[in-house]
Amino acid sequence: MKLTNPSELKRLLEPYGFSFSKSLGQNFLIDENVLDSICESANLTENSGVIEIGPGAGTLTRELCKNAKKVIAIEIDKALLPVLKESLAEFDNVEVINSDILKTDLQSIINDKLNGLDIAVAANLPYYITTPIIMKIFEERIPVRSMTVMVQKEVADRMTAKPGTKDYGALSVAVQYYSKPKIVCSALPHCFMPQPKVASIVVNMDIPNEPIIKVKNEKLFFAVVKSAFGQRRKTLVNSVSNSPYINISKQDITKVISDMGLDINIRGERLSLEQFGELSDRLSEI
Repeated sequence: MKLTNPSELKRLLEPYGFSFSKSLGQNFLIDENVLDSICESANLTENSGVIEIGPGAGTLTRELCKNAKKVIAIEIDKALLPVLKESLAEFDNVEVINSDILKTDLQSIINDKLNGLDIAVAANLPYYITTPIIMKIFEERIPVRSMTVMVQKEVADRMTAKPGTKDYGALSVAVQYYSKPKIVCSALPHCFMPQPKVASIVVNMDIPNEPIIKVKNEKLFFAVVKSAFGQRRKTLVNSVSNSPYINISKQDITKVISDMGLDINIRGERLSLEQFGELSDRLSEI
């Protein structure tokens, strides 16, 4: 079965009366080179367990099964269950779970089905819920060593952006707090069926056991980050002092920023991950 061939993919889908759902962001990846890049970047071995989010018709799933010991594919669309049963029939190391990933207890799945394996996440993510999915895995501290995901180009740009650039924002800081993101490859619209209207990028995120920096109060750290980018045109002093998430006087915030050796008129987009960490640590002592 060669699902990267559009005509063969259509032959698989037609008997089941399947139609692509725009609301679920269904664009199935059909490019062999991109599939290979995802598997290679995920660095799978015979001791790897993979959580795949949104397997679709199973094009990527099949490649993951060839490279890992066990694959758990989580699919929200019930209409795809019989399709996946057929497309994955030759593999005995895969299990499909019909569930909404945002409501799924991933820790229990790992404990019950992937225990003892080296866990990675791989996915061609639905663009409309890309950020919530990524942040769920980070914030719930799901014990995975990496995520290799296909995302919309503008999201990839934000995930990997550096301080002072137009794409740098709260998502950049969050992703770079929890992981080391890097661009793997691009995928033009013709790499999918049906073709999306936007370009896509594969991003790999290596996830260490501990965040990239240590902070004294993680809740305050993210409150500072969220506040700093809430109103980008405002100075950092004004953004943080007017924040509904932080109850610290403007005078104290100004002093902390000055004590850090920063211009009191600096905007949040100029601060590095480490500087946000230092700022939140200093504010936590007030």
